[in-house]
Amino acid sequence: MTEHRTSILSRMFIVLGFLFLIPCALAFQLIRINYVEGDGLRTLWTKQAIDEIPIPAQRGNIYDKNGTLLATNVADYQIALDPKVPGLTRDQINTLLAKLGQVTRQPASIYQQKVSDAPSRSRYVVLAKNLTGIQKDEIAQLGIKGVIIEENFRRKYTFGSLAAHSIGFVNHSMNGRTGIEAFYNDELNGEDGVQQVRKDPFNRVFEYVGAPKKLPIDGYSLHTTIDAYIQAILEDELKAGVEKHNANYGTGIIMDPKTGAILALANYPTYDPNYPGSSEDENRRNFAISDMVEPGSTFKLVTAIAAVEQNKVDFDEIFETPEDGEKVIHGLTLRDHDPLGNIDFEEVMRQSSNIATAELAMRLDNDRFYQYARNLGFGTPTYVDIAGEESGRMAKPYEWSMVSLPWMSHGYELLSTPIQVAQAYAAFANEGLLMRPYIIDRIEDNNGNVLSEHEPVEIRRVAKKKTLQKLLPVFESVVSDTGTGEFAQVEGLRIAGKTGTAKKVVDGRYTSNYRGSFVGFFPVENPKYVCLIMLDEPKPIGYGGYTAAPIFREVAKRISGLDDDLRNQMMTEPLASQSEFQITPNLVGLSSTEAQQLTETMKVELKMVGTNGYVSQQFPAANDTLWAGKELKVTISNSLAASDTTKLREGYMRIPDVKGLSMRNAVALLKGAGFDIEKIGSGTVFAQFPREDQIMRIGGKVTIRGKARSLETVTIAKLD
Repeated sequence: MTEHRTSILSRMFIVLGFLFLIPCALAFQLIRINYVEGDGLRTLWTKQAIDEIPIPAQRGNIYDKNGTLLATNVADYQIALDPKVPGLTRDQINTLLAKLGQVTRQPASIYQQKVSDAPSRSRYVVLAKNLTGIQKDEIAQLGIKGVIIEENFRRKYTFGSLAAHSIGFVNHSMNGRTGIEAFYNDELNGEDGVQQVRKDPFNRVFEYVGAPKKLPIDGYSLHTTIDAYIQAILEDELKAGVEKHNANYGTGIIMDPKTGAILALANYPTYDPNYPGSSEDENRRNFAISDMVEPGSTFKLVTAIAAVEQNKVDFDEIFETPEDGEKVIHGLTLRDHDPLGNIDFEEVMRQSSNIATAELAMRLDNDRFYQYARNLGFGTPTYVDIAGEESGRMAKPYEWSMVSLPWMSHGYELLSTPIQVAQAYAAFANEGLLMRPYIIDRIEDNNGNVLSEHEPVEIRRVAKKKTLQKLLPVFESVVSDTGTGEFAQVEGLRIAGKTGTAKKVVDGRYTSNYRGSFVGFFPVENPKYVCLIMLDEPKPIGYGGYTAAPIFREVAKRISGLDDDLRNQMMTEPLASQSEFQITPNLVGLSSTEAQQLTETMKVELKMVGTNGYVSQQFPAANDTLWAGKELKVTISNSLAASDTTKLREGYMRIPDVKGLSMRNAVALLKGAGFDIEKIGSGTVFAQFPREDQIMRIGGKVTIRGKARSLETVTIAKLD
């Protein structure tokens, strides 16, 4: 019994001992937690209970050169619901859903379905996104518990598709994906701020009163060189041209040749950067800087500059092209669009002879020709500040074949981007100085302080100034009634440029499909605008002179209406001083005296080979273009002219032949000869009365009849 009692007491003491140790252990832990490890544990708690959330910086704005806002940020709102919040009734939920349907013009059943489909334990059901501030306010005024309103910012392009390919677009994270948005993403993004918040054991976030905060630094604003008015003109006319000619797409670029500033850049079809995903990928591609194509005859500028500067051509030299318009060079047949016969250097460019251009190029060595092409910017990026530029492709001379030089002379066997071609002609217009294209003029912070400003970058001189001065009237003659760029003419505006037509390569073989282009600048006397137009597979005619040139004309005409200097010049200057060319009269068969009298009346400088007799030959030919400062050369023969030997009495003049001329040039020629004119119809002169070569008193009336040429007739008459 005693032993049993002793055993029980022993157990009780053990239990009491343990009970005594528990408060001791608790006291020990309290002392350890509060005094020994207190600082470390408090720091750990702070890390777990205090968090940092970013304060988003506002992305910078994008403006055009006149301060018009092109891209900015707008707030939109997301509405969510916590259906488990205490006190929320079914009637209140139905009221909320009905109101959402009203403000969004959607059936309330759509939102009811979202609530029904949510998991039973869900406390966050997204009902609607992208609501406006007004819509948000109408929901907030309901005062319903559990409604969660969240503010978001999205990118807004104020004019939709205007300048879409230059500006680009952003992704859902507000990071630039293409264009300026991508190239200047860091400058536009700014730097996010930081806000400390408190979290409860359920990981819910609460504002932490008095917590430190780092304010965001908003992104910088970009002021571009784009002129929204010119951009709209280019897009409008490019769209009309692509649709008229059933082209796959079209590209246009307008630059300031003196600085390299891009005033407009467009592609069509286009897209709306507010909703980039709603368009096909191809529509978002910026062909102006990323489309590598064979440039065709626009590349003849390189050949012309190289040949003239290296003294490989005489402007009076006559090129004898084959009667059938074909020539075999190293086993390959090179063709002109039409048999052109005997032509001088100006006509080589004006009529775009591939055969004569190849002959010019083959007078140069490969390395020299290659250097001129590289000097003009081909085969290397322009480094324009728009994301996505390609560099083009141009093989080194040691990689060339026997036919590379003649074919490259007219724009084959190399790849260039449209902006490279525009840059090369801008250098021509800028007296030989190649400028780097750019689209951002300056960068400002949100207080208007200028952080950086672009200074025009002169890359190199591509040719001597006197070389380009010699070539200027040659390329101006392209935009005349007898040039391939006839349809680029604007009344009263001097334009120089070049047409281009290149066959497309598909699966390594040339096809019967073309790219047509025209690139030119105006006004010639003081170039302010360089404009390139290119169409991919225009139909049914692929030639640049008939597809791209008319688009250029309409763009140039409308730009001239915006430019006060150009408009005033076109309204005040007489036509003769603007165009500085005349139609060459027909002197063959006239006596030397008659030829002198006629050319003196027209103020044309005449150079005669021979003295007495009759005109047997003349250059330029009758009805061709005679530019100011150019001589009309005639050969005088002693043999009797077969046509007429009647001497002109004083006060009389032989009537020139004006059939086949445009009505405008026919009028200029007849007025220059001293006749009065009666016009019937318009377009091309097909009949005149009295007939040509008859003698009439100066001041007499000549009646001319005109009619528009059909597309078929035009196509047969002149191809680029």
